[in-house]
Order: sequence, then structure tokens, then C-alpha cells
Amino acid sequence: MSFPPGFVFGVATAAFQIEGATRVDGRGESIWDRFARTPGKVHNGDTGDPACDHYRRWEQDLDLMKMLGVDAYRFSLAWPRILPAGTGRPNRKGIDFYRRLVEGLHERGIKPFATLYHWDLPQALQDRGGWANRDSADWFAEYAQLCFRELGDLVDDWITINEPWVVAILGYGHGTKAPGHTDWREALASAHHLLLGHGLAVRALRELFPAARVGITLDLTPADPATLSPEDVAAAAREDGSKNRWFLDAVLRGRYPQDMVEWYEGRLGPLEFDREGDLAVACEPCDFLGVNFYTRIRARAAAEDGMLASRAVPADGPVTGMRWAVVPDALREILLRVEREYGRRPIFITENGAAYDDRRQGDTVPDPERLEYFRAHLEAVERAIADGVDVRGYFAWSLLDNFEWENGYDKRFGIVYVDYETQERVPKQSALWYRDLIAERSER
Repeated sequence: MSFPPGFVFGVATAAFQIEGATRVDGRGESIWDRFARTPGKVHNGDTGDPACDHYRRWEQDLDLMKMLGVDAYRFSLAWPRILPAGTGRPNRKGIDFYRRLVEGLHERGIKPFATLYHWDLPQALQDRGGWANRDSADWFAEYAQLCFRELGDLVDDWITINEPWVVAILGYGHGTKAPGHTDWREALASAHHLLLGHGLAVRALRELFPAARVGITLDLTPADPATLSPEDVAAAAREDGSKNRWFLDAVLRGRYPQDMVEWYEGRLGPLEFDREGDLAVACEPCDFLGVNFYTRIRARAAAEDGMLASRAVPADGPVTGMRWAVVPDALREILLRVEREYGRRPIFITENGAAYDDRRQGDTVPDPERLEYFRAHLEAVERAIADGVDVRGYFAWSLLDNFEWENGYDKRFGIVYVDYETQERVPKQSALWYRDLIAERSER
């Protein structure tokens, strides 16, 4: 493979999925702590403790990254570790943990990419309405300003929100993720407030550290009709409108797609959360767009099936352990589409990876399917770059096997195997392949 000079190869994680230590050193409760302790919400009753015990083993994990030769590490800051009540008095021990982490990255020659929000809202703020409360945008801006002031001298690259579609639609609409609500009015209001908070955070960073770089990460998933019937074509357009265009249009054009506004208002009434000037804030210019990519969906019209009157058709080809279709060229397709429809801009693939049923064999963990998944998707990125898309880097998801949200510890996405009983780390075959790929780039 051949990538441009300066192309960033990294790995990614999220705080709640790896840190553990949820009741240590002043950390407050998050919505995922509460959700995981609610019977029936998470597979096997699993919780965020101990996860990968990264809070105590972070130096070991940074040494793993150095061994792999990665250029950068994308991690998230735990809002309840920094502000236990969501607002107000900061937790010095939490801030100091992240300063040590970032200093450790610099010592190992690894560039930090810090994500402000990867789904772990302080429960104290959810008790006040969570993201459905308009005040959440200001709460987030306050938290962002604190993080910038405390870490901005060490971090040059920031991501505001990770996957606002998941936070809002799956958390407040479908209820499959924390906080587990099933109210589409709340879901759309939450999405709006997330984007408003994003824009406020971008403005705050510009004021405090004008030379820093900032973006937002969207999970983009191409949606195709299951058949060419007008009904299925319309269903796919709604899926695309809800999943992709609602967020791309807001942050890159300063408006919502009119067809989706009409669809939602036809079912929910006026979208009163959108006030004059809000989307001008949400589309505050960023330095890059983060793209998370895993699969594509095929949509079929289904009048009885949810807000969008559509349902996904099961994949008819290779799938991952999550039953997600493996379609590498769809990554190239979505990258070309973003450039074609929204203009050329720097892009980072901030997550890409796959879960498989890994089995340790002594000191090795063969995972040929994951290795091939990475190879094929990196080749798709390479082709997109050759087609003119300005892709600046790729972050493999994930460094470690971890707490996979409502799936608990049942699904393994890591390139490093974690024995959850002993917390031993074992690089998988895919990790060693990624290491060699990076080394070959460095030797050219």
C-alpha cells in the first residue's frame, strides 16, 4: 500500500469502554453506569468495571502502542471523571490522570487526538433532562472550555462529539443505548443540542487555542434500497436522511435536509427545538471531519416498523461478529460522496474495525478475518485518496478488546486480546500486521 507523506496511522478507544475504576478518585456516575446496572439492558449484566483497567494500566497500554509504532492515539475524556456533577467544581484527580496520559503519549512520540464526548454523560445531568434539555449545549461548552484550559497546552487535535446519531437516536429514540429512552421528540431535540454544543465548543477552542485543530466524528453508513421499488427507494432515502444527511447537512451546510424535516414534522409536529441562529453555530467551520465506518445497510419499506417506516434487510454476504455486512468499497463510496456533495476537506477515518469470535492459542491470537477486514478497508482508503479525497489518517478500532456497550464483554473488537480475568494483553495477528504495515511505510 502507498499513502501520502504525513498520513497518520493510529488506534482508538473510548473512556467508558476501557478505563474501569468507575468509583475511584472522585469520578461521578455516568448514564452508562446507571444503564448497565439496569436489569436486561446489557448482555450478561456486564458493567463498566473493571473493563480493561486502563485507569491503572495506562502506561502498559501506551507501551503497547509504542511497540505497534502508531503515530497517534485517539482516546476520549470521561466527563464524569473531570466534572463529577457535570458542571461546577472540577475533579483534580481526574484532570491529572489525563495530563499524565497525554504526557506519556508525548514521551513515546505518539500524537494525542482527544475526544471530548464519547457517550458517558454524567448521570447528574441526565437527571436534569440530559441532551433533551437545551441547557445541555451550555453544559457541554462549559466542560469543553475546562478541558481546553487544562489540556490545551498538550493536545493540538480535538474531536468534540463522537457519533451524535448514536447518542441521540439510539439513546433517546430506540432506547438500545444509555439512557434507554424511547421518545423520538427527545431524540431529535437531543441531536440538535449535541450539534449546538459542538459548535459552541469549536468557538471556545478558537478563542483559547487558535492554532489547535478541531472536528466532529460522524458515523456514516451508506443506505441502499433492498429492491428498486419506489417504496424501498424512498425507505433508503429516509434511512440516509436520518443517519447521514441530518448531521452532515447541519454541520457542513447549516441546515437540516428539507425532506427529513417534512417527514419528521408529519409525524411529530413542529420541530420547536430549532431556534433562529442555532444552525449557524452548529456549522462553525472545523479543521477536519472525522468519519467512523463499519458497514452499509439495505433498507426495505415497512409501514409498521418505527419512525422511518423501514427496516434493514439481513446481509447476504460476509458479516462480522456483529452481523454487520463487510463491504469495504462502501467506505470509498461514502468518502467520495462527502467530497462530491459537501466539498473537499481534510478527513480522518476515526474508527474502522470489526468484532470476531477470537480464541487465544497460547501466546498468539489468530484473527485472519479481522486482518483481512483491515487490509481491504485500508485499500479502499488508498483508492479514495487516489480519487482525490483528502484523507489524512486512519484509526483502527480498537486498540483493546473492551466493554462493547449493550453487548457487554461478549464482542471483541480489539487488535490486542484482553483476558478479562487476569487483564493480560496479547497482541493479535492483526496487530502485528498493522505494526508491519506502519514499519514498512517508515522504511520507504
